[in-house]
Amino acid sequence: MTAPRTPNTADELRGAGLRVTAARVALLETVRDGDHLDVETIAAGVRDRVGHISLQAVYEALHALTTAGLVRRIEPPGSPARFEGRVGDNHHHLVCRSCGVVVDVDCAVGHAPCLTASDDRGFAVDEAEVIFWGLCPSCSTEARSTAE
Repeated sequence: MTAPRTPNTADELRGAGLRVTAARVALLETVRDGDHLDVETIAAGVRDRVGHISLQAVYEALHALTTAGLVRRIEPPGSPARFEGRVGDNHHHLVCRSCGVVVDVDCAVGHAPCLTASDDRGFAVDEAEVIFWGLCPSCSTEARSTAE
């Protein structure tokens, strides 16, 4: 009797109905190994893993992976789109106004969608996206020391 095999990246791509390519595997692994990466950073990570890939190919693969639900795209105002591998749990983000760092934060209260709209206007709401803005600990410390 053999133990069930843990799905690998290629299995996940197949399971999502996507063709498995070295670039897609490298891209998905780069996003999952990173932390809210922008497209340029993802492209550099993919190039480190598999060699040359065009920026257009990275955009196309990110679109396919996002549509398939394997990657999540977030777009904090004033920042380029960022991508993360944490999907399916309706978590939110903290964004530093000074340095731009983005970190995950779990839902504010209760079950997804975490928040209830004051008037849902007939929509069947299944997700809420919240961005909390402020200063990260490093920038808060810098701001306090500069003010003194």
